[in-house]
Amino acid sequence: MTTQTHKNVMDLFTDGAKRGFTIATTSLLPNVVMAFVIIQALKVTGLLEVVGKVCEPIMALWGLPGEAATVLLASVMSMGGGVGVCASLIMAGTLNGHDATVLLPAIYLMGNPVQNVGRCLGTAGVLPKYYPHIITICVVSALLSIWVMQLIV
Repeated sequence: MTTQTHKNVMDLFTDGAKRGFTIATTSLLPNVVMAFVIIQALKVTGLLEVVGKVCEPIMALWGLPGEAATVLLASVMSMGGGVGVCASLIMAGTLNGHDATVLLPAIYLMGNPVQNVGRCLGTAGVLPKYYPHIITICVVSALLSIWVMQLIV
């Protein structure tokens, strides 16, 4: 016979908060800080302006400045990184609140497929020949969401 111990609401809340804090400090925070550092490095070297000019015609299809492409590229690698890049570009005045609102669903739909290939797909036994298809679906869904958001917002 097993005995069950029932925790009160405060204990459950505290345990959840501890787990949430651990996840935030070990997973999310490093990605966001890395994104801020990368954007600052790109700004200082002038590469952010180059990326903006090169990607401007493409991002104009979605009504966004060229630098918004860095948010999407970071999102392919990490959702936290995508959010960090977006926040950094807002702080720099490159993106505005409307741009961030339009990009946010795309960041999450992108779903950091590069990390997921190793974490999920590999351990689940998905054949590597399907990886490009899965990543393409993430990217296409994200790009479609930008158009939808432009219509809504």
